[in-house]
Amino acid sequence: MAAPVVSAPMSSRTAAGAVFVLFGVNGALIGGVGGTLPAMRDRLGVSASGLSLLLFCLAVSAVLSMQIGGRLADRIGARPVALVTLGLLTAGVGTLAVTSSLAWAVVGMVLAGLGNGAMDVAMNSLGVEIEQARPKPIMSRFHAFWSLGNLTAAGIVVLVGRLFDRPGGGNVGPALGTLTVLGLAGVVVAYRIVPAGRRIEHTKDGVRTAIPKLAWALGLMAFCFGLAEGTAVDWSSVHVTDVARIDPSTGALGLVAVSGFMVVVRLLGDQVVARFGRRAVVRVGGVTAVAGYLVTVFTDSLPPLLAGWALVGLGLGLVAPQVYAVAGHVGGGRMLAIVVTFGYAAFLVGPAIIGQLVERVGIQQAMFLPLALSAVLVTISAVLPRTDP
Repeated sequence: MAAPVVSAPMSSRTAAGAVFVLFGVNGALIGGVGGTLPAMRDRLGVSASGLSLLLFCLAVSAVLSMQIGGRLADRIGARPVALVTLGLLTAGVGTLAVTSSLAWAVVGMVLAGLGNGAMDVAMNSLGVEIEQARPKPIMSRFHAFWSLGNLTAAGIVVLVGRLFDRPGGGNVGPALGTLTVLGLAGVVVAYRIVPAGRRIEHTKDGVRTAIPKLAWALGLMAFCFGLAEGTAVDWSSVHVTDVARIDPSTGALGLVAVSGFMVVVRLLGDQVVARFGRRAVVRVGGVTAVAGYLVTVFTDSLPPLLAGWALVGLGLGLVAPQVYAVAGHVGGGRMLAIVVTFGYAAFLVGPAIIGQLVERVGIQQAMFLPLALSAVLVTISAVLPRTDP
């Protein structure tokens, strides 16, 4: 068990508001990168392999950063880690905003990955600490603000495209430039209000303690929901378009159903967690996601398909906040870093795996994989403690 040795007051509304800011700005910056990828491809003059290189650089640097950031957050407190990495993430997005060179785009992605990975762990660590100082859970609402940041970024990308109306990749600069300004404002606000956080020593009688075995079970859960959620985010619109045989613009309602219900359930989910506990919430969420994926596999008309994807978003929306919260409660930043890495890696590689399955067995049959992993999630949920340590 991790033992806190220094603790800052974390129960104030200002502290919670600071973490809401971190989650929202992080979600907006990452959402902006994802939302401009098609235009970035045109701006850089690269193929799908070029985009794969950029995403690979983002992923590898983020995973490396998570491991370092988790340990630093325990050693020196999460505040300096969150502030420095938010600056790195903003610098990465700013680099992507101004470059038309693949080499500099790689630099931008590496900076963004280094910032995002450690920031992810640091802001979740702060969220766990705030939750420990409160009578009721709050992690789901923190993650709701990340989703709202994503939606805000998507809106900015669309709005900038309408305002500037430039061909090809001409809108990348204005869109990411706007989000860079938002990131810089976030750095200023965060510097003023983000609390210091606690320092945690993973030692007992002067001997460094081992990482709890629960970390690996939580990591497996994170892999399951990461792939299932990544599939929903990246493939729902394509799935609805191809299966219902409708216009791609209408197919985008699949993503709206997923993300919309995910935001709603995260905003309301803390009350459910307080009443029924994390284990029950994750178990019911996994069952709901299984039901949603079953609908996507066995139906082919628009209304039930949208209902299926809504169930997926509703079911998976509360899972990540609970799994990450348990990791932070039990093992601090270093354990949280391990679990977040599993979820992050699955979220990134999962859609690519689904793409290969779509090529070989078809898009509806490919949904059996996230369906199965959602069922595994239900089974492994038994390892979650009934109450927080």
